[in-house]
Amino acid sequence: MIAAGITLDQALKAADKLKADHGVNIRILDPFTIKPIDKEAIIANAKECGGRIISVEDHYPEGGIGEAVLDAISENRDLILRKMCVREVPRSGPPMVLLEKYGIGTDCIVQQVLNFKDL
Repeated sequence: MIAAGITLDQALKAADKLKADHGVNIRILDPFTIKPIDKEAIIANAKECGGRIISVEDHYPEGGIGEAVLDAISENRDLILRKMCVREVPRSGPPMVLLEKYGIGTDCIVQQVLNFKDL
């Protein structure tokens, strides 16, 4: 899992939930920067985790973490990326409610991991 900012907090909460409720462990990376992104660390960690990567970001998919990760892994055919991001026009509301509404909150992350691990 690769996340930053508020989605890093959601990923950490999801990791705790996955461990407690499902016995599933995940590894979380905070990229610190998108440019430059630590390509070597992303690839090495992904390979150690079965080749599966989930990026989580609190904005549209263009120009964010998911695209940077996709570029970093593009020449590795055994790595798979699922991008979690905002895919519709956001609205106002309580932050935690909005994170779930737009598919990037703790419960959404948990579900994505559970669906992804069964590949």
